[in-house]
Amino acid sequence: MIYRRFRGYELSELGVGTYLGELDEETDRRYEETIKLGVERGVNVVDTAINYRYMKSERVIGRVIEDVGRERMWISTKGGYVPFDADAKEDPKLFFEENFLKPGLINPNDMTPQGHYLGGRFIEWCFNKGLENMNTEYIDVYFIHNPEEQLLFTEKEEFYNRLRECFDVLEEKVRENRLKFYGLATWHGFRIPRGARQHLDLSEILKIAEEVGGKDHHFAFIQLPYNLGMHEAFSLKNQTLGGKEVSTLEACRELGIYVYTSASLYQGNVIGRVPPQLKDRFGVDKDVLVALQFVRSTPGVGTALVGMSRPEHMIENLGVEELEPLREEEFLSLFK
Repeated sequence: MIYRRFRGYELSELGVGTYLGELDEETDRRYEETIKLGVERGVNVVDTAINYRYMKSERVIGRVIEDVGRERMWISTKGGYVPFDADAKEDPKLFFEENFLKPGLINPNDMTPQGHYLGGRFIEWCFNKGLENMNTEYIDVYFIHNPEEQLLFTEKEEFYNRLRECFDVLEEKVRENRLKFYGLATWHGFRIPRGARQHLDLSEILKIAEEVGGKDHHFAFIQLPYNLGMHEAFSLKNQTLGGKEVSTLEACRELGIYVYTSASLYQGNVIGRVPPQLKDRFGVDKDVLVALQFVRSTPGVGTALVGMSRPEHMIENLGVEELEPLREEEFLSLFK
């Protein structure tokens, strides 16, 4: 396993995503087996979110922690979508009213039609619930989940104010030793043109983090989709640094931001679609390994997240570790 060194920590270049799956015990069991197998094989990065499988994915990770030990795992989770608890014995509407409306954690006028909310008290609730679900004293990385969704319904200034409020909460969690780093997990924000409504400006976001946490703030991670079919993070110059137009991955390299890629296998869409000439270029036969080799060889990528709920998928994906990553000049030649 190749590890990326970051601020004194070592993160595996391959990580487990826990987004998809039924809400049954069989899916829980398979996730547990898969994550434990990954840990035994050197995979320490595991990513989840409070809304994934209605909190069941966080709880699966909690059970794995009990078996393998907290120190062997680097865990990230997210908050941003108003969650429901699959194990709650009440109606979802009542759950929403009791947990969010009555305590005043949410102003329904500021919640998007997709159930997204950005507010300090709400993010703190999600953070604390995540600690409880995973039965852990701390979280390694906490992501604000798809914050750019708010930009469809609010102006930039108000968006930044809400983001600042959330960063303030997360810096406090760092001071309490309950969090190491935080960041943004996005879908559109970092891979669309500058003029697009949902575009996120990394420099502006870092300014907010510095206003809240000073020069030694703990905003240090982003997550974004990146794969053979969605390569904008590398190919689209949509950030500005020192007056120069650069890609999001270039900006992150320059600024010392660690990057997780999501949808590294294009949510399975690469299977059966990789052209023979690309397989020849990479020197491998399997579509999955071509896709992972592309992502892990990209300059600026830290950890490639792959949704894995079956041990056989873990074993197959770990096949990429038998390959040497492409040299930077080899990778760059793919875009010529």
